[in-house]
Amino acid sequence: MKKFNFDKLKEECGIFGISNHEDASALVALGLHALQHRGQEGCGIVSFDGKNYHSEKRHGLVGDHFTDQETLKKLPGFFAIGHNRYSTTGETSLRNIQPFFADLHMGGLSLAHNGNLTNALLLREDLVKEGAIFRTTSDTETIVQLIAKSKREKFLEKLIDVLFQIQGGYSLILMTNKKLVGVRDPFGIRPLVIGKLKNSYIFASETCALDIVGASYIRDVENGEIVIIENNTLKSIKPFPKQKSRPCIFEYIYFARPDSLINGKCAYEYRKNLGLELANETDLNADLVVPVPDSGVPAAIGFAEKSRKPFDLGLIRNHYVGRTFIEPSQNIRSLGVKLKLSSTRTIVKNKSIILIDDSLVRGTTCNKIVKMLYESGAKEVHVRIACPEIRYPDFYGVDMPTREELLANEKSTAEMCNYIKAKSLKFLSLNGMYKALTGTRRNSNYPQFSDHYFTGEYPVKPSDKLRGLKVKQLSLLSGKSNN
Repeated sequence: MKKFNFDKLKEECGIFGISNHEDASALVALGLHALQHRGQEGCGIVSFDGKNYHSEKRHGLVGDHFTDQETLKKLPGFFAIGHNRYSTTGETSLRNIQPFFADLHMGGLSLAHNGNLTNALLLREDLVKEGAIFRTTSDTETIVQLIAKSKREKFLEKLIDVLFQIQGGYSLILMTNKKLVGVRDPFGIRPLVIGKLKNSYIFASETCALDIVGASYIRDVENGEIVIIENNTLKSIKPFPKQKSRPCIFEYIYFARPDSLINGKCAYEYRKNLGLELANETDLNADLVVPVPDSGVPAAIGFAEKSRKPFDLGLIRNHYVGRTFIEPSQNIRSLGVKLKLSSTRTIVKNKSIILIDDSLVRGTTCNKIVKMLYESGAKEVHVRIACPEIRYPDFYGVDMPTREELLANEKSTAEMCNYIKAKSLKFLSLNGMYKALTGTRRNSNYPQFSDHYFTGEYPVKPSDKLRGLKVKQLSLLSGKSNN
């Protein structure tokens, strides 16, 4: 069941885990509900009751499956972890929905993973040659297989052994019969935070998941850190050589929910600042600032505030189309962006418009939006993008086109402008983006973020030698490697 691709980057998943709470599974369900924006194609919860593990996995949204008491009764216990999945390939097989569970020699192990391993194919090939049998097409299972194969005696020793073998951007929540463990990759590319609810510790992808259950935010799991919860105490291990973190810049620009805290600020504030800087770099006379909803709203507010131009909703989003039109006919599909967006004609008619969005990927949706505004009577449509040109693919858990499919890969700004049929097009500069997010220019010697989307400077070189996550996942599905 393939849904419409509206030309936006997609995260792979959101994760949540809690220790020592009588309503553990119910709270995990609430946490996953708050993280629904990070994955909508599958959800799962695994609980532990002190003796047995219990697992429930479903296609679709958390609210459709984990709100009734009958389902939650199947997940007893004081410990539980959960996962929201976004399928990067369109395959929504139940076997790929996490958390994964394995009954190992050391005891039971459940694992939820956000991110992507850049050497998964190489590791998988070696494991298969040694007799490992894979049940899924997910690179997450590689971690489980490596833990099972490790010759170390204790669980934490096995985990550290595995972490030194895997590469990429990842955050993990692992649950054994004694421990709840959170892990973040050496560069801190993928997010993971720690919260507390009375005597219960929580791991989550974002702070908005803590808010919904009434938990307090303690801190982020640091890059390269292993945090262990056992007997109601928290312990930290840092097995990797110390280095500066490089979190994914798109958590700030797009992925994190606007009310989630990142480095002490709501994501909304960062996005508004991006609009402020975009206005600083724009000298343009126009009648109206219009956001592409919902992604462009904070930046458009900042742009309008700084430029002192009127802000209005010239576009209205239909929030229900994703679940209404599954496998549509060609006639319906040809309606394109109109299934998701419509214009407020009386607002845009005879107006010169500055259209603001957070990013431009393929450009196909922007082209349709510009056309819609002109058809609604707009006099001019000037497009302004609140981040630099996206020229390079991702390997760390973000579903996006290959480099050949990215509009900015080979086209100049003028050519892109012509493609989307706008009057003008301008992107926020790299240093403007850094100023909005950090107050300083980009450190050319050691960037403050994983900004490879714009620069091609990858913190971890992809060992699988693929063109992007999209190609990698297709290779896993086919059982073939591109090496």
